[in-house]
Amino acid sequence: MTEFTTQRLIIGILKTISENNEPIGARLIADKMNERGYSLGERGVRYHLKILDANGFTKRVGYSGRIITKKGIAEINNALVGDRMGFVISRIHELLYSTTFDPYKKSGNIIINLSIMDKDDLYRNKELIHTVIQKGYTVSPLCHIFEGGEKVSNITIPQGSVGIATICALTIDGVLLKQGIPIETKYGGIIQVDNGTPVRFTDLISYTGTSLDPIMIFMSKKMTDVMGILDNDSGLLLGNLREAPIIAHEKIMDIISLLNGADIGGVIEHIHAGDTVLSAPISPGKIGIPIYAGVNPLVVLVEKGIEVTTHPISLIMDYSEMNTIL
Repeated sequence: MTEFTTQRLIIGILKTISENNEPIGARLIADKMNERGYSLGERGVRYHLKILDANGFTKRVGYSGRIITKKGIAEINNALVGDRMGFVISRIHELLYSTTFDPYKKSGNIIINLSIMDKDDLYRNKELIHTVIQKGYTVSPLCHIFEGGEKVSNITIPQGSVGIATICALTIDGVLLKQGIPIETKYGGIIQVDNGTPVRFTDLISYTGTSLDPIMIFMSKKMTDVMGILDNDSGLLLGNLREAPIIAHEKIMDIISLLNGADIGGVIEHIHAGDTVLSAPISPGKIGIPIYAGVNPLVVLVEKGIEVTTHPISLIMDYSEMNTIL
């Protein structure tokens, strides 16, 4: 086994432990590593766990198993940088493939974002959230509320908090793909709005070649001004851009119309071919499709200083579970 392969194996074990919210034993780690494509076995896992313990990357908790340490988390973040490049686009492709929503039947799986916040903060600010939705600066008014203690994938919602699943704009990409339209998710960015009209992308980050979701990057840097739009019809919010062949333009518009009937929208009326769409570059022979980000209604709360932890492009959910209107 080469040094590079061993390093990948070590990082794989650390990731497996970090994804568990409680101590995890060698047998379960071996099973999960097998799912990742590593045929290691329980004995092999125990051998590597001793190395991780000795380096301070993991810590044994009685007979329950291991937990990851801060040093271990830092090791994941620093290791195999080149291997992590493009992680986001790979995750997007996986979720697009898993999207089964049928705009004709209004049923199937969709992609969601997950935002976690204090339950009282949500209900105190519902009117503000609703205003952003009413102005059309998001994908959908539909959501699902997870209560404290519920587990969403590998995330447990803390007591006293709620998890808010909002429909991700990439659901539209997945639907177009399943309808036979080649779609390429290009950029996440900041859209400038003047007098209620989106005029340009002021900042763009390509989904290709990044290990972090562009929307998350812009949120963490607090580069939006959704409150400015609500107060003065001018400000900055989140959006993304995808490309599709010009020849598919008419079919795309038909599908977007069907999606609107299922309360899935957010498409900005600047779909056309050319060198740019909202000042963002477009490839020859393609049309650009800009869409508002599904998390915009919650971004306004972040601007107010309310703590909201958002996981864009989180997971797949059944459309029928989106049973609450924000």
